[in-house]
Amino acid sequence: MPSSAGHHDHNHKHSANQSLESAHDPVCGMQVESDSPFSEQCEGETYRFCSQKCQDKFHADPTRYLNQQHAAEPTEQPPEQAGATEYTCPMHPEIRQPGPGACPICGMALEPLMPELDEEENPELKDFTRRFWWTLPLTIVVTVLAMAGHALQLFHGSTQNWVELLIASPIVLWAGWPFFVRGVASIRQRSPNMWTLIGLGTSAAYLYSVAATLFPQLFPQNFMQDGRIGVYFEAAAVIISLTLLGQMLELKARSQTSAAIKSLLGLAPKTARRINPDGQEEDVPLGDVHQGDHLRVRPGEKVPVDGTVLEGESAVDESMLTGEPVPVMKKPGDPLIGATLNANGSLVMEAQKVGGDTTLAQIVQMVVRAQRSKAPMQRIADTIAGYFVVGVISIALLTFLGWGLFGPEPGWVFGLINAVAVLIIACPCALGLATPMSIMVATGKAASSGVLFRDASAIENLCKIDTLIVDKTGTLTEGRPVFHSVEGTPSVEANEVLRLAASLDQGSEHPLAHAIVEHARAEGLELAKPDSFESGSGIGVRGQIEGKQLQLGNSALMEDAGVNISALQDRAEQLRADAISIIYLAVNGALAGILAVSDPIKPTSKEAVRRLQAEDVKVIMATGDGLTTARAVARQLGIEEVHGEVKPQDKEKLVADLQGYGRRVAMAGDGINDAPALARSDVGIAMGTGTDVAMNSAQVTLVKGDLMGILRARTLSVATVKNMHQNLAFAFLYNAMGIPLAAGLLYPLTGLLLSPMIAALAMSVSSASVVFNALRLRRVVID
Repeated sequence: MPSSAGHHDHNHKHSANQSLESAHDPVCGMQVESDSPFSEQCEGETYRFCSQKCQDKFHADPTRYLNQQHAAEPTEQPPEQAGATEYTCPMHPEIRQPGPGACPICGMALEPLMPELDEEENPELKDFTRRFWWTLPLTIVVTVLAMAGHALQLFHGSTQNWVELLIASPIVLWAGWPFFVRGVASIRQRSPNMWTLIGLGTSAAYLYSVAATLFPQLFPQNFMQDGRIGVYFEAAAVIISLTLLGQMLELKARSQTSAAIKSLLGLAPKTARRINPDGQEEDVPLGDVHQGDHLRVRPGEKVPVDGTVLEGESAVDESMLTGEPVPVMKKPGDPLIGATLNANGSLVMEAQKVGGDTTLAQIVQMVVRAQRSKAPMQRIADTIAGYFVVGVISIALLTFLGWGLFGPEPGWVFGLINAVAVLIIACPCALGLATPMSIMVATGKAASSGVLFRDASAIENLCKIDTLIVDKTGTLTEGRPVFHSVEGTPSVEANEVLRLAASLDQGSEHPLAHAIVEHARAEGLELAKPDSFESGSGIGVRGQIEGKQLQLGNSALMEDAGVNISALQDRAEQLRADAISIIYLAVNGALAGILAVSDPIKPTSKEAVRRLQAEDVKVIMATGDGLTTARAVARQLGIEEVHGEVKPQDKEKLVADLQGYGRRVAMAGDGINDAPALARSDVGIAMGTGTDVAMNSAQVTLVKGDLMGILRARTLSVATVKNMHQNLAFAFLYNAMGIPLAAGLLYPLTGLLLSPMIAALAMSVSSASVVFNALRLRRVVID
């Protein structure tokens, strides 16, 4: 048992459901019962302690502990107590600040550096959603009024302008307020971005319309229509509403990027059953567990922390961390990993790694580090936006000054109108929609084919991949053991071997046993009830069936029972070479036969590997399985490079090493052990049949768990990137032609100026053309 000294290294939290009769040790903060034999009187109060050592420390210097100055080594303050949650920008991870806000570089909403399980909904998403739905009816009304108000003859003269002003003002000034704040911030930070363009375009349309409504006499008569100056309140309103909608969709998608870490955090149990020095057991919060504590892990419970088995034997399901489906037998001296599941036996363990030192915590940190260190692909529009907005502002100013100083009367009015036309026609709608519309159509197309993309960068990067790392179990193979074959010795028939083995295995929880029992029942064999059953050796099971003594397990069990297996040893080796697990059956001390259980390769894996290699994609296998088994599977699939017995950090390192050589790496896996590598890779691909953590860590999920989905995804990626380039090229070409026209450069030749209304129409047409071009992706054949 650990000494009580182990209890005053850290403060202990206590559960909310303590009894009123409990107290707290003033030295270590641990919860103690009111009848604890360790007590001390001080200043008229009785203090109780968890051990004699804590009492002695208190007796030596009570003032110190009454002032909550615990005589322990300095403790590390939990992150939730160290201050406000730290936030960072997904595009610029160097940006860090306490609390939410907007990135000073790109204006993107910041997100928590380390998500929490009880995290509330994104406050910005709630705010934008409220602004969008409250003003959407107003946007519809002002748009209909602007487009059909004259035909409906609802108002006369300038009255319609005033009505549009009243309706549009709440949209622009309230719903669009966050955009203007970010636009101003981008100018202050000297980092112009898309918010700068949105703010300029929207405010130009709105302010021009306000001026035309309040001071119509300042505008030339040729801009008068139906007794009023043309205004563009509907353009400003629609831009605001569309931008809000886009931000809502983006924020919802980004919230899923932290789901992987939340899934990992959710694996850890909330409490642990600690065995105190006096032998009594109590459930304590996981934060109260310290190195050296003795813990009991009952059947069906999760192992709380990393440690070593002291007493008991049991099968432990480690698939949530290793990705392998077969539970591992644990006996005294064997290591235990926190968050794994104890199957059927009771274990007593000693805690060795707690808090941030556990394997689970390390995997969480690796996923966080990989996500933050992976630079998101900078979209072409975002890269050029800074130069673009500066150019647009410069052209608008030059237009205003040129017409004011050198244009015909009233020059300054013409200058103002043309400058507004420049800003309106240069509004970044087409530029902003060029990439998102292609992504929206592509993701919908992919989903209908069983491929789920988590973000745009996955689509943009997948076509550039030249190396694919694949896990074995659950990715190339089915991930669940199935019965392969049974062979008996000359004196025992194969069916009898299967019947006896299945009868004995009825009492086992092992997946290999399930495969044997299910196959025997499918064959219609009548199973007998064991007279006795013994499990827990870690090498097999023993029992008595119909008066016969049976041993069922691996070669170590046969050796321990003194059974000669040479008669079938060569056949067993042949099967092992094909990645098949072998189980021996002995009856009354003599070998009766062998049973083979395998994890079959998925039917499409071989064809998928062949076609990927034909596309010059190098396929590498990295698995936690033994190297012999891994090589056997790789040989069947034509994979040359194999890495066996690799840990999660080894897979991540393999990805990083290949990236260091200039390779563009995709990782395909299905287990939690794949999560760090999935996050580190240029494109992480998860099997939909695998764990939630793997899918949340990956950028692409194959719903059917079929590698052929990678080929479909690559085909769509190529088509989508081409489509985005077309949209961007059109958006830039449109601005290259529209801005000079709006500035009035053709006026000396034609005597015509581009009305802001025509500029607004051209802006709408450009946006529509981008949408229609993106919709062509729905006709791309990817199967």
